[in-house]
Amino acid sequence: MEIKTTAIEGCFEIIPKVFEDERGYFFESFNQAKFEKTTGATPFFVQDNQSFSTKGVLRGLHFQKGEHAQAKLVRVLEGEVLDVAVDIRPGSKTYGAVVRTILSSENKKQLFIPRGCAHGFVTLSATAVFFYKCDNFYNKASEGGILYNDPAFTIDWILDTSELIISAKDLALPTIKKFAAG
Repeated sequence: MEIKTTAIEGCFEIIPKVFEDERGYFFESFNQAKFEKTTGATPFFVQDNQSFSTKGVLRGLHFQKGEHAQAKLVRVLEGEVLDVAVDIRPGSKTYGAVVRTILSSENKKQLFIPRGCAHGFVTLSATAVFFYKCDNFYNKASEGGILYNDPAFTIDWILDTSELIISAKDLALPTIKKFAAG
């Protein structure tokens, strides 16, 4: 397993070592001891989530606030997505930094997103099954989000805007400036 740093402090790309033969493949998707040794992060995952999306579905940019903040370890079981993390931690030396990476069932990469970062993805393939582990339980009252096309971040979502399928709830999210103003 190879773990790479990203433009966001505490955010890591995880590339597994895949063993393939005539039967198929095997890889270790997570190893707590190796992860802690390499990153210094010590998440204790308490909840797994999974979603199914069709091409163009954009989910995000979401996060949990306060005591219910969540670190996430995300990956794609089927299909391909553009995964995005944005550092929105006040006072962070990487505040405003954006990480974009392709996660797919082919490359088997994962992204570890620390607490205090907004997260989203857009489905690039016909369909995708997205899976993630969280180190804190979901709490509806602590939901937060930033508008996917906030000009403060200039995120290239790869697909044309006309191809995007975004929920009304996500389209109503504030910009980071409005969110920070309270």
